[in-house]
Amino acid sequence: MFVAWSLLATWVLRWGGAAWMEGWKSLAFVDSWGSRWDEAQIKLYFLCLWIVYGLWFLAGLFVPEWRGLP
Repeated sequence: MFVAWSLLATWVLRWGGAAWMEGWKSLAFVDSWGSRWDEAQIKLYFLCLWIVYGLWFLAGLFVPEWRGLP
């Protein structure tokens, strides 16, 4: 699951996904305020989530009990 998220985040951050997502299309990926965000803000949002999910993934590797937590 982390690999799929990483591919999505890489598409947004590096391969033009944020530019494609600007406007109403971002409603499916971000929240309702996301439709007002520009490309840089969408990239920052995905970068922050990627960092948090990456840390959570690493924590789950070393502490298996944490895998079931949100």
